[in-house]
Amino acid sequence: MKTWIPALFSILTLFGASTASAAPQELDHVVAIVNNGVVLQTDIDTAMKTVQANAGDKGQPLPTADVLKEQVLEKLILDEIQLQEAKRMGIQIDDQRLDQAIQGIAKEHDQSLDQLIVSLKNEGLTYPVFREQIRKEMAISEARNAQVRRRVNISPSEVETLSTLLAEKTTATVEYKVAQIQLRFGDDKDATEKQAQELVSRLKQGEDFSTLAYTYSKGPKALQGGDWGWMRKEEMPTIFADQITTQGKGAIIGPFRSGVGFHIMMIEDVKGLETVAVTEVNAQHILIKPSIILSDEGAKEELNGFIDEIKSGKRTFGQLAQQYSQDAGSAVANGVLGFQTADTFVPEFKHQVETLPVGQISQPFKTVHGWHIVKVLDRRTVDRTESAMKNRAYQILFKRKFNEEAGAWLQEIRASAYVEIVEDQNGQSNNDKG
Repeated sequence: MKTWIPALFSILTLFGASTASAAPQELDHVVAIVNNGVVLQTDIDTAMKTVQANAGDKGQPLPTADVLKEQVLEKLILDEIQLQEAKRMGIQIDDQRLDQAIQGIAKEHDQSLDQLIVSLKNEGLTYPVFREQIRKEMAISEARNAQVRRRVNISPSEVETLSTLLAEKTTATVEYKVAQIQLRFGDDKDATEKQAQELVSRLKQGEDFSTLAYTYSKGPKALQGGDWGWMRKEEMPTIFADQITTQGKGAIIGPFRSGVGFHIMMIEDVKGLETVAVTEVNAQHILIKPSIILSDEGAKEELNGFIDEIKSGKRTFGQLAQQYSQDAGSAVANGVLGFQTADTFVPEFKHQVETLPVGQISQPFKTVHGWHIVKVLDRRTVDRTESAMKNRAYQILFKRKFNEEAGAWLQEIRASAYVEIVEDQNGQSNNDKG
């Protein structure tokens, strides 16, 4: 038997729904009352059957039937409580989202929908029951995420600390070719700092690092243009190593202060560092929104008129954007959007800014916001290694804390729920109220 049940859903809950299409059986009675809901014997039987089948496929041993039944019942009780919470929050999973999720499950297991239905039948489960259980699972997941996310607090210092640890691991075997400019303190330390800041500004404007090092540096490598050669972090002076996290080739670091003065470092080259680089685009656009008065065709014609004016030199793109663009945020800046990654835009706009040559104006095109013309002003490649590392650190911390808080939340809602076991293994009733 093929184990097709997706990891996304708990084995114990995936098929915990009552087989509503089956004929009533003697054992189909209420096993537990959970607030204003119930767990039926058929719920338990179906879940038990599924767990046993999947354990058999994987060769996994199971506890005794009584112990397994107890585990299954507790899980179904928790699911019922969470489903009630989802209903209280007004969470509803429409058919379109449900269909997409089921298609995803089939795709994950290299099956078509028809093949998935056959697999369900082979497991003794009906598609309608499966479909509604997936709907329940999605609602439960949304409720749990909404309730637990608000309990997760991650401070910037936690992200910074973990990011630094991750960076140290990542850069442990990396080699850097570094150069330094060192300015010694004079009588006026503020003046020394100001000079260091001016040198950094000049470097960022493209001046040659080694030339400035020959001219201004008072460090031990001044007569080598500040060149310290290739080193791993562990081989560097501590003051250098402490400044390097995940910066890539060409990074200017500083000025930073030591006991003798101010330092400016440049990473001239790197060996063995995996970097994350993204392309940013600076674009300028004009947005015209269709209305009851202005049709789609009218908006398009208006933009074509703007293109003619720009090409003839009558008016500039910026002048027209400032006067006519209905994107208030960019209109005040002559339609300029500033450097952004293309992924921040809607698909149609993203396609234009990715494919247009710099300086060329697009033909009018439509997005969900209205009709646009766009001009790409510039593109640049930006090193995002450090921000990617911080994002990775945040995701690790979030997952860790989310799992901790999810467990605590489940304990709280279980303790506060009214649960009555109608009949236990000894034929006696039992109830508990958190």
